Amino acid sequence: MSQRVTMVTGASGVLGQAIVEAALARGDSVFGVDFGAPGQEGSDHWQGLGGVDLSDPAAAQTAVDAAVQRFGRIDSLINAVGGFVWQTTEGPLDSWDRMHRMNLTTVLNTCRAALPALMQSGKGRIVNVGALGAVQAGAGMGAYAASKAGVHKLTESLAEETRSTALTVNAVMPSIIDTPANRADMAEADFATWVSPAELAAVILFLASDAASAVTGALVPVRGRV
Repeated sequence: MSQRVTMVTGASGVLGQAIVEAALARGDSVFGVDFGAPGQEGSDHWQGLGGVDLSDPAAAQTAVDAAVQRFGRIDSLINAVGGFVWQTTEGPLDSWDRMHRMNLTTVLNTCRAALPALMQSGKGRIVNVGALGAVQAGAGMGAYAASKAGVHKLTESLAEETRSTALTVNAVMPSIIDTPANRADMAEADFATWVSPAELAAVILFLASDAASAVTGALVPVRGRV
């Protein structure tokens, strides 16, 4: 059993739920945070906190403090928080700001708030969710890709800043995740080639494990069969 304390942002999303379930199954105590409802009822190894706007630094700090108060420490921070919009560059400028806040500012705020607890852990792990679409952006992907590229560079920079410590900082870069929303938007696609939430959660939890102590600053592609 893992016996790690893991904080998951975006915990009520499809990927967030998969991460929470897998972390609980391996023996973690899990604190889930989301802007919406956090999902499962509380238990000895699970606590959820909803209504949290992580684009607000004070709200991110409050969530981290609540996790530490509930479980005594944080060993892993998994940032699955985020959102998506498809629009060409002729679309509204506020979409760019919204993607920046949802995908990058949230991750930055939570990392900053959690760093002291993760350092104190002595085996701290941060895993962020980036996107392969930020490496080679397609049409209509500009705002989303730019924000996820920011997540990639934040990950690399923070890994360098903490390289002399036991903390590791990594990111996964999935292709298309097999979610109901993506199936509805791309009904003609071959869903079997996409990455399942469970497959992606398994990679994330490896990076958030004791076994990944030698891996930091990595941007790990999780392509499925696309």
